[in-house]
Amino acid sequence: MGIPLMDIKAQYVPLRAQIDATIAAVLDGGRFILGPEVSGLEGDISARLNDRPCVGVANGTDALVIALQALDVGVGDEVITTPYTFYATAEAIARIGAIPVFVDVDPATATIDPDAVAAAIGPKTKAIIPVDIFGHPADMPAIMAIAETHGLAVIEDAAQSFGAADRGQAVGTVGDIVTFSFFPTKNFPGIGDGGMVVARDAALAERVRRLRFHGSKDKVVFEEVGYNSRLDELQAAVARVFLPQLDTWNANRRRAADWYREAGLDRYMTLPAERPGATHVYHLYVARSADREVIRQALVGSDIGAAVYYGIPMHLQPVFAHLGYTKGSLPVAEDHADNGLALPMHPHLTRQQVEQVVTAVASAVG
Repeated sequence: MGIPLMDIKAQYVPLRAQIDATIAAVLDGGRFILGPEVSGLEGDISARLNDRPCVGVANGTDALVIALQALDVGVGDEVITTPYTFYATAEAIARIGAIPVFVDVDPATATIDPDAVAAAIGPKTKAIIPVDIFGHPADMPAIMAIAETHGLAVIEDAAQSFGAADRGQAVGTVGDIVTFSFFPTKNFPGIGDGGMVVARDAALAERVRRLRFHGSKDKVVFEEVGYNSRLDELQAAVARVFLPQLDTWNANRRRAADWYREAGLDRYMTLPAERPGATHVYHLYVARSADREVIRQALVGSDIGAAVYYGIPMHLQPVFAHLGYTKGSLPVAEDHADNGLALPMHPHLTRQQVEQVVTAVASAVG
């Protein structure tokens, strides 16, 4: 594609020699499961996140499921979350027998609305899962205050926001547990599936470690029903190559977002907002327009990547029909789902490419 939606290859090609050497070293070492690269990545990430203990798992979805179980969320408990996100967030809640309670989102940032969270708390509420949608941090200070008042656990789904911050606090340093994903299209990618659980303290991290390995510390004594969810050595090794690049990559994403604004995209679409004090890392660049489909078709026809993300919000998905939500139940989330369009965004996007995208959008809407 002339201007792709994302360009994974452009990120790893300059690092190819280092990646190849890293993979060869893992192969030569013969240690493929829970070896030095996994523990090394856990330590590298912990060092960035106020030394919070980190536990590598197989993927971001498992990170959420294990986090919920580690916090004793179970059958019949209610977990408040956003409907405007990828399915894995709500799926993890349902997977352990808990009930997702969907509430509306902030009109500007599309992150979960703290006031809506507070209004949804009931006697069965056990936890809150805010999502840092598209790389924008949820309003964690407000959510943590609500959780403390009501004695609730908080799991921040930060799969799309590694390196983001809010009011000087790095994403990953607030909440009982924070989960990350290293899926290849994320702003902090791997070359396959991978995830990380960041815990508030050592005791909680130890339970996460036990759960990721069949509920056992030593493969001899099994203390609870767990999972086979271990981050592979190869994935951890490559992620360690990528991690030192992340701040530059995120800065380049923010620069591209500035270019969209400077090129006048706001004349044709509603641009993604950034809450004062927050640092958005633009895992995706999602602008909104009532003419979304016209714009999407025009861009694709011009060999420019464009895609709809989360066009059916979770509360309207068939799998959750039994919860009783209907069209209009959560109007702000539905507006974002109906009108949001992801435009090209990656660290190697050029200003000229951004201007081409904006020109194509302008042509599409007349």
